[in-house]
Amino acid sequence: MRLYLLRHAEAGPYQADDFSRRLTEKGIAQAGRVGEFLGRQGLSPELMLSSPVLRAKETAEIVSTKLAKLGKPELLLAPWLACGMTPETALHQLADYKRLESVMIVGHEPDFSGLVATLLGAPFGEAINISKASLTIIDLARLTPGGGVLKLLLPVKLCE
Repeated sequence: MRLYLLRHAEAGPYQADDFSRRLTEKGIAQAGRVGEFLGRQGLSPELMLSSPVLRAKETAEIVSTKLAKLGKPELLLAPWLACGMTPETALHQLADYKRLESVMIVGHEPDFSGLVATLLGAPFGEAINISKASLTIIDLARLTPGGGVLKLLLPVKLCE
């Protein structure tokens, strides 16, 4: 399976209701740039799974719309992708989709750094930091710790 990880784009400042923070104008533009980059490269996952947290959901919707000419992927909300996801949870949940060739997950930090480190068999910690609206692609020979090969880690500013 090819796993695309997309961290949500820039959102408004932290507030008491963190779940409802919306993308800023910059965040909307960032998500659009990632979607356009994927489209230009002919990269479209079969399925997109998004955190139900508003900023991630908005990011996923924008990217999905930009992929329409490639055959817009199905977009589902996945509660397990909400803030606080562990690598173990992600591996368990992704097993439901192992029949697919490619899946994109849209979520949060530090969850994604931990997942990437686990999939690559790297030490967990600050060695990996997934920035806002960055795209990571990992090819997974197996859904186990160390079962992945990093193919791309692209910050949004390079999605030109």
